[in-house]
Amino acid sequence: MLNSTNSVKSQQAKQTDPFEGRVGLVYARVSSKKQEMEGSGRESQEARCIKDLKSIGVPYVKSFLDTYTGGGDFMHRPAMRELIAFVDANPYKKFVVDFDDLKRFARDTVFHLKLRSTLKARDIMPRCLNYNFDDSPEGMFVETVLAAGNELERHQNARQVVQKMKARAEMGYWPFARKRGYDMVSDPTHGKIAVPNKDAELIRIALEDFSTGKLRNQMEVAKYFVELNFWRKGKSAERCVSNVKALLQDPFYCGDIEYLPWDVTRRKGQHQAIISVETYERIQARLKKPVATMRERVDMSPDFPLRGLLICPHCSHHLTGAWAKQRSYAHYFCQNKECPLDNKTSRKKDVENNFVALLKRNVLKARAEPVIQLAFERLWKQEIKTLEQKETRTAQHRKELREKIAELAELARKAHSEAVRNAYEAQIEETTQELDASDMPSGKTDIDVPYRTALGKVMGMFKSPYAVWQKVDVVEKRRLFFFLFEEKLTYDRKEGYRTGDSLSTTRLFEELMTADSALVDPTGIEPVTSSLQMRRSTR
Repeated sequence: MLNSTNSVKSQQAKQTDPFEGRVGLVYARVSSKKQEMEGSGRESQEARCIKDLKSIGVPYVKSFLDTYTGGGDFMHRPAMRELIAFVDANPYKKFVVDFDDLKRFARDTVFHLKLRSTLKARDIMPRCLNYNFDDSPEGMFVETVLAAGNELERHQNARQVVQKMKARAEMGYWPFARKRGYDMVSDPTHGKIAVPNKDAELIRIALEDFSTGKLRNQMEVAKYFVELNFWRKGKSAERCVSNVKALLQDPFYCGDIEYLPWDVTRRKGQHQAIISVETYERIQARLKKPVATMRERVDMSPDFPLRGLLICPHCSHHLTGAWAKQRSYAHYFCQNKECPLDNKTSRKKDVENNFVALLKRNVLKARAEPVIQLAFERLWKQEIKTLEQKETRTAQHRKELREKIAELAELARKAHSEAVRNAYEAQIEETTQELDASDMPSGKTDIDVPYRTALGKVMGMFKSPYAVWQKVDVVEKRRLFFFLFEEKLTYDRKEGYRTGDSLSTTRLFEELMTADSALVDPTGIEPVTSSLQMRRSTR
C-alpha cells in the first residue's frame, strides 16, 4: 500500500515538471562590437543561463551568442537564425531556450510576438532569468506591455544618441566612424577628434594632383590608389571609382564638416585639414567637366583615333566613327537622334586632315623655351621626390607587416584554445600574402635618369606635336590629346574646327612670355609649373 502511494506521488511530480524530457539551449546578445571587445557581457549572460538550466535539472547542450543592436526582425540576428536552424535539424528533441533578460529576447513589440509564435510552433519553451513567461491572457498582456516598454526605451536611446551626435557635428566634430586617412583619437580638450594618419599623405597627393590635372579623371585617381594597395586587396580600379568620387566630393579633407541628412550644413571643422579650401574648390570645378568623369573607352580603334574626342556643334554630344559599305567609306557622325545633324556624316579623311593641320599650326616660339625648361626641371625634381617618398612608405609598410607577423606568431604560440590559434594563423597567412604583394625593389631605385633626353622629348613635343601624334598608338593619342588640349574639340562638318582652337599648353607659355618676359626668372614661374602639371598625361 505504501509503495503504491509513493508511485502515485512520483507520477504526479513528473506530470507537474514542465521541463521533463527537454534539453537546454542558451541565447545571449550584446548590442555592439565595443561591448563584445571591452567586456564579457555575452559570456556572463551565458554562464548565468547555464547555471539556471542546471538548477531546474535541464541538461545544457549549446549556446548561441549574438552581437546585434536594436530591434527589428529577429531573423536578422545570425545566432538566432542558427538557433532555429539547430532546433529544426533536431525534430525529435524538445528544447528550453534560456535568456538572461527580456530585452535580450526582443526590443520590438511586433517581432517579440512573432518570435514567441516561432518558438511555440516548434514547441520550444522560453525561459528568462528575471521574467516568468505566462501564456494566460493576463500574462500575455503584461508581456506585451513590457515588450512595448523595451521598444520605447530603444527608440528613446536612439533619439538621444542622434541628438548628441548632431550637436557634436554642429560644433565641428565628425561624430561617425573614422574617415579614410584619419584616426579617431581621444583628446582631453575635444573628446574624440579626427587626426590624420599615414594614409593622409597618399590622399593629399591624389586630391592635389586631381585638382591640377596631373591625374586627369576619376579612373586615374582610382588606379593611383590601387597601385599603392590603398583599397581592399584585389579590388580593381573600375570598382573603386564610386569610392573615389565620394572622396573627391568630401569637404572633410579641406577641414570642413557637413552632414545634410541631419541638416548640418557645411561649416569649419575642429580637425586638421590635409588640403586647402582652394584645392577643394578646384576639385569641384573639375568634377563638372566631362573629362574628369571620363573613363577609358573600350572601343578605341586605330581606324578612328578621334572617336570620342570631338563634339557635335549643335547638341554637344560626342562624335563617333564607323565604316560603311563594307569598309569602303569611313566617316565621323553624331548619333543623337534629337540632333538636326543626326547621321549627317563627315569624311574621316577631312576630319583627321583638319586636325593634323591644327597641330601643325601650333608651333612653339623659341623665346618660350626657357620657361618650359625651367618648369620641366621643377617637375622632374618633384617626380623624383614623389618616387623617393613612395619607396619610403613602401619600406615602412613592409616593416609594419613583418612586425605584425611576429606579434601574431607570438600570440598564436601562447594561445590556449585551438580555435584562437587557428584564427591567429589565418591572420598570419593573410598578412604574409599582403607582404608578398607589396613589391619592393631589391635595391634603391636608380634616379640618375637621362634628364636631357627626356627634356629633349618634351621640347620636341611642344615644337612639333604632329610628329609625336604620328608615331604613337591610339591609346597614347588620347593621352596626348588631353595633354595638348584642355577640353574636347568641337567639329563642324562645314566649317571644320573653330578658328580659335589652339593647343592649350603652347598658348599658355606664349601668353605668359608676352605678358612679362621676367617670368623666366625662377621666382615667377610657379604658376607655369602648376599649369604644366595640369596637362601632363604620361610620366
